[in-house]
Amino acid sequence: MHTLFSSQLLAMITAAVTFFATPFGALAQEIWPNRAIKFVVPQGPGSGSDVIARMLSDRLAQHLKQPVIVENNPAANGMVAMGAVAKAPADGYTLVLSGVSQLAFNPALYKNLPYDPAKDFTYVSPVADTPFVLVTSTKSGIKTLAQFIEQAKKKGGNLTFSSAGIGNSTHIAMELIASQAGVKLLHVPYKGSAAALTAVLAGEIDAMVSVVGPALPQVQAGKVNAVAVLGAGRIAQWPQVPTVKEAGLDVPAMPGWYAIVGPVGMSDKAVATFNAAMQQIMADPLVKAKLNELSLLPISGGEVEIKRRAAADLSYWSNFISKNNIRVE
Repeated sequence: MHTLFSSQLLAMITAAVTFFATPFGALAQEIWPNRAIKFVVPQGPGSGSDVIARMLSDRLAQHLKQPVIVENNPAANGMVAMGAVAKAPADGYTLVLSGVSQLAFNPALYKNLPYDPAKDFTYVSPVADTPFVLVTSTKSGIKTLAQFIEQAKKKGGNLTFSSAGIGNSTHIAMELIASQAGVKLLHVPYKGSAAALTAVLAGEIDAMVSVVGPALPQVQAGKVNAVAVLGAGRIAQWPQVPTVKEAGLDVPAMPGWYAIVGPVGMSDKAVATFNAAMQQIMADPLVKAKLNELSLLPISGGEVEIKRRAAADLSYWSNFISKNNIRVE
């Protein structure tokens, strides 16, 4: 009798523990986030993506109730950072603010890319698009696209331009101009756009294609010349600066989008939670004002739209890179 009672009591206790523990255990696993998130930036401090990441990280931390830690890793045009994120656990705690170059250019630039843009990432959220601007050193005397092309022809391939690295958008954009204009230029890559722009400011380099945000205050201060915009339209802050197409070169708008991606296999719940936070952040009037100040255009849609856009750019720009024999040494 005593043994039977003990057995029944043990069975009841086991059932109760199972009843209460399983739901709460499952619930604990579903709660995201419940610890700090690492937000990788595949460019250096002061770059366009770094500015965006730091602006977003503070607000994401407020919305997600967890720290969002920015980590810069600009090595090899972000290839190292993207490869590391691709191999990270798909738990949503390692994300990267990728630019178009990491997802659409690198596959054509590197023979042994440590990631596949189509297979190795969960596309989490679009962020914003940025126009590019061709700027020149005040020491160069170049103020128009026509003068730029003329000087390039005179110098026979010795007109210098800086970039944030081989294969970076700032590099590909200048190659686009050179290809259409039929000129040769001397490329001097730097580790990050901030260093590349500093070289133009110092007069060490003749020109650069920069995202508008970092270049804007330098242009307004008269420290560099804004020559032409590589976008569909003019910049509100510089209505006098023409687009490259208006200046005489028939080139497509240079893509400058940023998107947040994580390792493939992230849960739908984590993606949805992150997207909900991003939508609230992007709707914030203060964030809108900051984006406008940086000449950034918010991208509508969600993970499906940005994945589709990345695939389209991968197709177009891989062909351009291969056709123009642009390679990483």
